Amino acid sequence: MAALQVAWQTLKARPVAASAVLAAGAAGAYWCTQNLLPTAQAESLETPKVFGGLKFTTLRLRSSEAINHNTKRLVFEFPDENAQSGLPLTAALLTFSRPEGRWLPVLRPYTPISSLDQTGSIELMVKQYPNGTASTHLHSLQPGDSLSFIATLKAFPWVPNKFSQVYLIAGGAGITPIYQLIQGILNNPNDKTKINLVFGVNTEQDLLLRDELEQFHARFPDRFNYLYTVSRPVENNSSLRKGYVTAELLKEVVKSTGEDTKVFVCGPPSMENALVGTRGTPGILSQLGFTKDQVYKF
Repeated sequence: MAALQVAWQTLKARPVAASAVLAAGAAGAYWCTQNLLPTAQAESLETPKVFGGLKFTTLRLRSSEAINHNTKRLVFEFPDENAQSGLPLTAALLTFSRPEGRWLPVLRPYTPISSLDQTGSIELMVKQYPNGTASTHLHSLQPGDSLSFIATLKAFPWVPNKFSQVYLIAGGAGITPIYQLIQGILNNPNDKTKINLVFGVNTEQDLLLRDELEQFHARFPDRFNYLYTVSRPVENNSSLRKGYVTAELLKEVVKSTGEDTKVFVCGPPSMENALVGTRGTPGILSQLGFTKDQVYKF
């Protein structure tokens, strides 16, 4: 005990000696001076990340824009305007809301439509469903209101250039994770994957993110192609295909079912079941020659 007291008094009286003692335990005073401080400075300059794993985060709604009769684009701002979401490609966020009149909270996943490198905010596109508790609550939010996110839900572990081409099949609001993947591929100058999108909707108004998709086609005409099909058209527009996502339609789009090809599907359960199949019943994609391992359902 007496020895410890003497050592403590010595270190208090001689701060240089104290630094030397501490540094020696970590690899020497010189190494600490030359390496630890620059590393700490470098870390402080990294772009802050908002989400990651199981992390409770509350964000304020900056704006709410009606896209059509049942869909809104919601922009939530980050506390730090220089921060990024920190989300990996195709990841979803689990929202935590407590609508008025409910005792228990409601949890729903949403895939952001904003670019992964966007700073200061994140954007969700939310379709309001009849009797949809979570979507109705999100549609009721006004700028200044808050929404909580409790976890990051990882999806497909995308690796650039692992596949020579991908087929993306979306139905209605299922375009959101599909669009996130399109952005991630085409905004990466090192990723040369070719993309073919089939987007099925009820009416022309349900063609969410249409402008953005067509801008990508204008920028990457040799790598990104799309086909819209409308099951209940209300406008006399001859440029749009009429009908559902069928085997006949997909045969026109699918040019290869090789091992370096992947299919991603997201849409209403009826569409997904028809494409992927149900237990004991093969789906359309199987009939076209795709194996189970080649198909991913968001």
